[in-house]
Amino acid sequence: MPLAPLSVPAATPDQPARERILWTAYALFYRHGVRATGVDRVIGESGVTKVTLYRHFPSKNDLVEAFLAERHARWMEWFDAALHRHGDGLHALAPALAEWLGDEDFRGCAFLNSTAELGDTVPAVAALTRQHKQDMAARIARLLPPSPARDMHAQMLALAVDGAIVHAQFGSTPQAALQALGHAVALVERAV
Repeated sequence: MPLAPLSVPAATPDQPARERILWTAYALFYRHGVRATGVDRVIGESGVTKVTLYRHFPSKNDLVEAFLAERHARWMEWFDAALHRHGDGLHALAPALAEWLGDEDFRGCAFLNSTAELGDTVPAVAALTRQHKQDMAARIARLLPPSPARDMHAQMLALAVDGAIVHAQFGSTPQAALQALGHAVALVERAV
């Protein structure tokens, strides 16, 4: 199976400190949550000093923003490749998402999780989340034929994708969420 969007290089002592910090935070924030992961844990697991961490990331919020920026780039790259692997049509949406939802490291959407944890206390996180969701909807729009309703259909499917992600995160298996997403895709296919 292709690498899921969580897959990042393991932090190793030979990497530059900034990379070790970022990869460590990336894995910890996604696995355990932003609030549950303290800076001291990132420092300890990345093998840097507090001064080094704060030299590269002046605050925890800066580190969270860097994590989400990296997550966005990696997730969108994965999403694009997964859609392509499955034929790059609307029918590719559910099988592409199944690759990720079935991954043992799946913990839901890093953007929705971070926004839910932080609320409006870190406006940059909400802005990064909005941008991520807009970019995801734009990629879905490319699966649709041009029409006056293209953006609306893409937004509907993006909402269905987010719903599938949340249901897979809190359900016992992703199958029901993927079936519902497949049904949403079929409805849009009939409409276009």
